[in-house]
Amino acid sequence: MKVLVIGPGGREHAIVRALNEDPYVEQVHCAPGNAGIAGEVPVHAIDAQDPEAVLALARELASDLVVIGPEAPLAAGVADVLTEAGIPVFGPSRAAAQLEASKAFAKDVMAEAEVPTAMARVATNRQEAEAALDAFGAPHVVKDDGLAAGKGVVVTSDREEALAHAEACFAAGGSVVIEEFLDGPEVSLFVICDGKHAVPLSPAQDFKRIFDGDQGPNTGGMGAYSPLPWLPEGFTEEVMQRVAYPTLREMERRGTPFTGVLYCGLALTSRGMRVIEFNARFGDPETQAVLARLKSPLGALLLAAAKGELDDAEQLHWHHATAVDVVIAAENYPDTPVKGAVIHGLEEANAVEQVHVVHAGTALDAAGNTVVAGGRVLAVVALGDDLAAARKAAYQGVAKISWPGAQYRTDIGLKAERGQIIVNTEAK
Repeated sequence: MKVLVIGPGGREHAIVRALNEDPYVEQVHCAPGNAGIAGEVPVHAIDAQDPEAVLALARELASDLVVIGPEAPLAAGVADVLTEAGIPVFGPSRAAAQLEASKAFAKDVMAEAEVPTAMARVATNRQEAEAALDAFGAPHVVKDDGLAAGKGVVVTSDREEALAHAEACFAAGGSVVIEEFLDGPEVSLFVICDGKHAVPLSPAQDFKRIFDGDQGPNTGGMGAYSPLPWLPEGFTEEVMQRVAYPTLREMERRGTPFTGVLYCGLALTSRGMRVIEFNARFGDPETQAVLARLKSPLGALLLAAAKGELDDAEQLHWHHATAVDVVIAAENYPDTPVKGAVIHGLEEANAVEQVHVVHAGTALDAAGNTVVAGGRVLAVVALGDDLAAARKAAYQGVAKISWPGAQYRTDIGLKAERGQIIVNTEAK
């Protein structure tokens, strides 16, 4: 089959790589792609948030499946237009994508479906925000209700900082969701859905803060690893029964069945498992680690979901290796990133055994050099027999790559490698 992948980033590069390894996939295209993707498949310079432009390209390429990577095209209704034209699309409708596009909507769905999550209030002005902050206490969790590319969340013990973030959202015409703080380690679980049925992928953990030790501002994610050796037995099954299936049933009841990836951001708290947030697409950078381990054909799985033909009982096959990916970001990220620097060492990094480099914010300059074109620029992905081996290989790859101001965390997966992640397994 022929597959068109929509999106410009690292998640899309990881998807393209996995599709290229699927024996059922004969052709992969990407729009708009990036410098790394362009080295592997044809890319097309279109506006990914323009439904008609995506539809025209899918028709021109005679695509059998369109896979939508980022959240913005979903919120723009790209999936709706493709579905109306009879083209199988992996990604939810605009209405179903509200699970990510509106945190207030997601909280309402979770309440109706009795999904365990943090207590929360929606605030539309300073007075409501102050009342919510005081009700829940510190640490304060303030989330922009709309899409913010993973950076619309502030977690702080400083009440004034929390209020300032809320007021910035109000000034932009938005609202905020203020939640109780959830303690305990976090887990990302991607669930492939066809509206009724669901198949989980391998759990992962990502790292949101820019600096080592989970310091500094939130980012879109600075690295990830999978699987998680410290997870309690039966964790994935619990998430499917208490979170994924109830959410799918509630979305179907509302007349907005969910097809695509239900990204479950979870915390294992002292009171049991809780949902932090839903996203309506593959997470970045977890996708780079998760798909690096997948042995089952990705294209066949996504097409089955798009056509409503998933089998709940399907058992995916995984490489036994552990995967780690380390994101290298531009100077000044997550503020305004410094772009244009030539990236050195890509070939050397890709030559490290069990390592490959996934591109995110990259482009080619007039001379054909790969240059920095975004905030998160690359992810160095490594497989290893265990977490220690995968981390060592990943950082060997990272050491080969350079440009002025490049920054990365040195502690991706380190606590797990040292056995320092503790889960309260008594809580239910």
